[in-house]
Amino acid sequence: MDFKKMGAEFVGTAVLVIGGVGAAVFAGKEIGTLGIALAFGLTLVALAYALGPISGAHVNPAVTLGFVLSGRMKVGLGVQYWVAQFLGGILGAALVVVVRSQVSGIDQKLFGTNGFDSLSQTKASIGGAFFIEILATFLFVFIVLSVTSRIANASFAGLAIGLALAVAHLIAIPVSGAGLNPARSLGPAILAGGEALTQVWVFLVAPLLGALLAAIVHAVVTTERRTRVEEPAPAKPAPAKVPAKARRR
Repeated sequence: MDFKKMGAEFVGTAVLVIGGVGAAVFAGKEIGTLGIALAFGLTLVALAYALGPISGAHVNPAVTLGFVLSGRMKVGLGVQYWVAQFLGGILGAALVVVVRSQVSGIDQKLFGTNGFDSLSQTKASIGGAFFIEILATFLFVFIVLSVTSRIANASFAGLAIGLALAVAHLIAIPVSGAGLNPARSLGPAILAGGEALTQVWVFLVAPLLGALLAAIVHAVVTTERRTRVEEPAPAKPAPAKVPAKARRR
């Protein structure tokens, strides 16, 4: 087991939940949808540059699935990432709840959960929540796979990934609360219990389907493999010229 990478994913996922879910719980009314989306996106930008050299800073089982399906990661290591991510998500959610319980003036019913029907801002149906989770996760994971490919400019990958997550949240928050990350969704749902926990399966399954779709589309449209094949072979050195006098001898 690669404990160094698992540790980075564990800590990174916990930090993502604290940064994003914490912003929703502690300041959601003040900063609104845009502020929450930016909190998730900017937290991920920081994590990408801080933990990227260690584990790639997936901090999301859907991203890890995309890497496994695209052949960039072995299944065994992907499972290790999943374990670390889910545990990190639970820890992050627990820390948010602990802080919330010690601060007056904050609705003690807020857990930063995702949901549909009564748990949705727009009272979206289960079908609407399921679809938006697939769509938003597809957009996010597709961009992650694209900007981290061999032919991409790695210098700006972290920024692009963070902005992509922010945009995906802007799309999905009004409909489903924007899960897009099974580890981020499971932790708050476990602590909230009740209806949030009975609905969490949508936010476990749909993002993984979005990641599957992203891996398929990326494999179809990417030029990475084609570039490898079309790279010209190194030119063979020209044979040395033999002086005319030497040939006559």
